[in-house]
Amino acid sequence: MRYPQGGGLTDAERAARERVRCQAVACFEAGEKNREIAAALRVSERSVERWRRQWREGGHAGVASKGSPGRPRLSDLQMARLERELERGPLAHGWTDQRWTLARVKTMIGRLFHVSYTVEGTWRLLRRHGWSWQQPARRAIERDDDAVELWKREVWPRVRAPRG
Repeated sequence: MRYPQGGGLTDAERAARERVRCQAVACFEAGEKNREIAAALRVSERSVERWRRQWREGGHAGVASKGSPGRPRLSDLQMARLERELERGPLAHGWTDQRWTLARVKTMIGRLFHVSYTVEGTWRLLRRHGWSWQQPARRAIERDDDAVELWKREVWPRVRAPRG
């Protein structure tokens, strides 16, 4: 089912739909027919058929709400802990260098909270909490910035000059 407004059901809407399904279960137990139940609850017969099948196979739990199908979320407390762990750095968590990658953050979330995110979901989580993507500066440790500036000022103009 698609929702053009960009979201699914709110918790209140989900609870309201579950109440309708529970009313249908009461009707099933009273022996009412699908057509009568559909008319009384103002839903389609196909929905009533589906609910009856779920009720036969799983009882009340079969028609109960499964909860939000959305992404798993970390609580504010868990997010604060994640941020503290990220600030400690990758070395503190067993990686061999000081680069946080999304795959590493995803792994760490799984280890700490037993919650599974995709790499893209990890990026969205971090971005929602104010973290930004950073590209490490790739420079040789031996680099001498003063020598580079000197080369740009003195050698590069001679190299670039037209031959003549």
